[in-house]
Amino acid sequence: MMTRKAFKMFLNKGSEAEYQKRHTEIWPELQDLLRDAGVANYSIFLDDETGVLFGVLDCHDETKYQNLPLQPIMQKWWNHMKDLMQTNEDNSPVSISLTEVFYLK
Repeated sequence: MMTRKAFKMFLNKGSEAEYQKRHTEIWPELQDLLRDAGVANYSIFLDDETGVLFGVLDCHDETKYQNLPLQPIMQKWWNHMKDLMQTNEDNSPVSISLTEVFYLK
């Protein structure tokens, strides 16, 4: 069963261009990991006024999705991105899940 997930993260001021550059050059092995974990239709949007990042994705395998933080390539990506955004102690981005209140199919 597919679920949609949405969340927000927080970009450091002045990091907008570098954040976009790194995602333009996203590592193929990270893309493969996400796809293998059942992630599809993944987009990240930026609110230029606040620096809030809004992510939305389709998840086709909840177990694999929940195990992404344990994967070395994910941890390496977090380390690569930690200077651009608010992070937790394990370098994962501070991320707040959002509740879907409307969806037009």
